[in-house]
Amino acid sequence: MRRVTIRDIAEMRAKGEKIPMITAYDYTTARLADAAGIPLVLVGDSLGMVVLGYDSTIPVTMEDMIHHVKAVVRGAKKALIVADMPFMSYQIDAAQALTNAARLLQEGGANSIKLEGGESVADTVHRIVQCGIPVMGHIGLTPQSVNAFGGYRVQGRSRQEAVQLLKDAKALEEAGAYAVVLELVPSLLARLISQRLTIPTIGIGAGPCCDGQVQVLHDMLGLYTDFVPKHTRQYARLAELVQDAFTRYAQEVKDGSFPTDKESFSMDEAVLEELADLYASSPPRK
Repeated sequence: MRRVTIRDIAEMRAKGEKIPMITAYDYTTARLADAAGIPLVLVGDSLGMVVLGYDSTIPVTMEDMIHHVKAVVRGAKKALIVADMPFMSYQIDAAQALTNAARLLQEGGANSIKLEGGESVADTVHRIVQCGIPVMGHIGLTPQSVNAFGGYRVQGRSRQEAVQLLKDAKALEEAGAYAVVLELVPSLLARLISQRLTIPTIGIGAGPCCDGQVQVLHDMLGLYTDFVPKHTRQYARLAELVQDAFTRYAQEVKDGSFPTDKESFSMDEAVLEELADLYASSPPRK
């Protein structure tokens, strides 16, 4: 089974074929995403919130990312696996960024990495790409900069912000990024950026005109109930189903209706009788 490559992603854009992308953080969900034919699977640092219970993505470490990337790679055999570079794993200098990007591929098994920022990280992106590591960019609302932004708000509504986002997108393309995520960007601006670039744009809260879309697994499946983003469409509400299953299980254990003979295992009663006789004849312990 051949794994999807960055060339395949470029060809999808060239053909006008929309590109679906989803996050995954473990073997089971990665395997399901692969079975659904999703070509891009992102091991996002969003795991900090939806898996590890942090208030933001900032506490996520390289060790966290590598651990989860390994599990996803074991589950998804066809999709191109993109691994997020966590906070402060690439901002100090290009050498640090290259070392950590290499770890995500060598130790984690990822096929490419994603990092946040535009012009400010273009040189770093160029250096990583030069060394043979595919890079996906990420501009607009960049969650690792949430403290600088003063919250999770739409980016690019003002002329100044819009101009900067255009510059950021172009800088990433020129640095060698094979795609760029646009997060919480007005639809019209996202359309303009997509028209100006020759590489695919992947939107999340950026409207329908991007070349592809990415969603956080726990949001679209209704598993993460702390907050439901405006840009999310819930294709299922699994939290309600899971909670109901847990409640029924707990009640049936308490009232003795689980397990029954159906969920239990049998043995030869003659063996049991021999054991009973053996222990009956054994002297008591002192």
